[in-house]
Amino acid sequence: MLKSAWVAAAGFLATALLAAPPSEARSLDAIIKSGSIRVGVNPTLPPLGTYDDKNEISGFDVEYAKEIADKLGVKLEVVSVGSPDRIPFVTSDRVDFVLGGMTRNSERAKVIDFTVPVYTEGLSVLQTGGTKPKSWNELNTPDTKLVEVRGTTPVSFIKETLPKAQLTLLDNYPDAVRALAQGRGNTIIDVVDYLGSYTKTYTGVEWQVTSMPVDVDYDCMGVAKGNSSLKDWLDIAAFELERSGKRGELWKKWFGLDMTYPIPLNPYF
Repeated sequence: MLKSAWVAAAGFLATALLAAPPSEARSLDAIIKSGSIRVGVNPTLPPLGTYDDKNEISGFDVEYAKEIADKLGVKLEVVSVGSPDRIPFVTSDRVDFVLGGMTRNSERAKVIDFTVPVYTEGLSVLQTGGTKPKSWNELNTPDTKLVEVRGTTPVSFIKETLPKAQLTLLDNYPDAVRALAQGRGNTIIDVVDYLGSYTKTYTGVEWQVTSMPVDVDYDCMGVAKGNSSLKDWLDIAAFELERSGKRGELWKKWFGLDMTYPIPLNPYF
């Protein structure tokens, strides 16, 4: 999930669980024999996925999926999926696996399987200059000037937990980041990674991220329930891309900064 997409997550999941009956998924051997792997990417979640000037889907997810396909020795077939389509496309065998901010959770895991995490989404604090706080709950002071995008999840969170802070609401993320760069505020709480492409425009600004997040989600590749041959191979491929630094290289290319909360190389994950 990304940004304001949290708000609609429950509805998306309900639709996903009911929209399509399970179908026989292609095994790893079947994918190799076919010569191509079908990967679901959401083109409306930049920089994970977006349409380029040729009206083709590009972004981090596409390049990451290309690395997966190359490792497997097959061609990549990118399939456009919306957020509510991700699980139905997997269960109906329209894709072999899906990306697109696929946060793992216990409800989704009843319907599909998840690989090890590919990236994180850390709801955290981005500030300009000064001494960064150790935790978000240090921001409940009149000196904190928050700039947020109206209609997003952090707004209600701030009103409930940081009532003493000043709050300015703007219409979009480029405007919010510009306001911080211009000194009209000093703090924003959001998924910091997705602000990186905007912050890199203002190279003279000292951007700081708090070391303790509000929350961190782990996003994985989603595969059909019980398709262990594909999932097990994807786990190994993802680990190799993480350990080699390739995932990090692609992340910085598309997001403009290192992943804010890296994935530990730990068997638990």
